[in-house]
Amino acid sequence: MGNSVLKSMIDAGPAMRTVSLPRGRHSLHTMPTSTGYEVRSDATYDWDGRKRGQTPFTVLQHTISGAGNLRYENTNHRVMPGQTLLVMVPHNHRYWLEAGGHWEFFWISMNGEEALRIHKAILAATGPVLTLQEDTIEHLADCSRRLMSGGADMPGHASSIAYEAAMALYDDVFGSHPVWSTEFRTMQKVIDYIANNLDQPLSVAQLATISGLSRAHFSRVFAASEGMPPAEYVLHSRLKRAVKLLTKGPNLSIKEISMMCGFEEQNYFSKVFRRHFGASPTEFRTTGMYSSVLNRSNGSD
Repeated sequence: MGNSVLKSMIDAGPAMRTVSLPRGRHSLHTMPTSTGYEVRSDATYDWDGRKRGQTPFTVLQHTISGAGNLRYENTNHRVMPGQTLLVMVPHNHRYWLEAGGHWEFFWISMNGEEALRIHKAILAATGPVLTLQEDTIEHLADCSRRLMSGGADMPGHASSIAYEAAMALYDDVFGSHPVWSTEFRTMQKVIDYIANNLDQPLSVAQLATISGLSRAHFSRVFAASEGMPPAEYVLHSRLKRAVKLLTKGPNLSIKEISMMCGFEEQNYFSKVFRRHFGASPTEFRTTGMYSSVLNRSNGSD
């Protein structure tokens, strides 16, 4: 281990930091919530992913020595030295240390839309137990150390370190697996196609053909990449365009906007719009609800 960051962390002894920063006007898309280094040797160490609240966050935990247990969607894993556990909360999993066991590890927990999206993609590709390159582990340990030693004092700095950790993990997983990397890059081609053809029918089968993948595999990769199934993504994209046209196209009729956004029937368009935003297109246009509706639209990405 030499003069590595990980060795320095171990030499400094157990430590942790909970990141609790005041909420700003803008939501940061990747944000650490806690980090630390621990050595556990008692059975009180036990986390149930269904009993940690409803606010989504992720846990990235690297085993240095000893071992821990993970039950993930009814499959049991033994997390051994050199392996890294990745889970999302809330979720059907539990990780724990048995009586008489020993588990030495460091971890970084984070939340935010981008952190969740990246970690969902990784989980879809690898499952919850990863074997990372030594350089990646060092990089993650360094991110943890910086967060504990003052890097979490300001929201922007804390966010940048958490994003750096997420990207280091992403590069290790997808950069070293060309097939996965190619499949996820293919999703951008599909997303561009959707954006350029929102006035046309966009079936899942058609999008799968564009991706070059089977329909079932395309749907899994797309959902892992974008955080939602392809049909739901298409609907959200249509509604976003509708919001913009209702605001920036005052001379366009509701029927015209409906057609431009790929809704063949105006009544159906109005029904879907109201269900998502709490107002019909006409009410939205006449009452000046743009900012509140747009915020809700962006929040559903």
